[in-house]
Amino acid sequence: MVFLCTVLGAAAQMCFKAGLRHMPHFSVGAVLLNWPLLLGLLLYGGSTLLLILALREGQLSLLYPVISLTYAWVTMLSVLWLGETMNPFKLAGVTVIIIGVGLLGRGSSS
Repeated sequence: MVFLCTVLGAAAQMCFKAGLRHMPHFSVGAVLLNWPLLLGLLLYGGSTLLLILALREGQLSLLYPVISLTYAWVTMLSVLWLGETMNPFKLAGVTVIIIGVGLLGRGSSS
């Protein structure tokens, strides 16, 4: 459930970026007519609801580090869809996050 939460959160960020690219100024009317931005808000809300459900049963000390996978997803999607560059520091950061979450997962199963 938390894994899906991270995917939805990353998708929401991509929608936010896409919606804001074509929004010359911020106004309530501009937001209400901006479908990518509205989709991002919907996805972010879904992500939050999943997190709330997961927090009800899961260990907080394990769930919140897993949420950091959202940063890894956003970085990878930004490179693939937005044409952003991946430098060694970004790659190292994403690698540390993924390894850290993997280690937490192994530690929680024992």
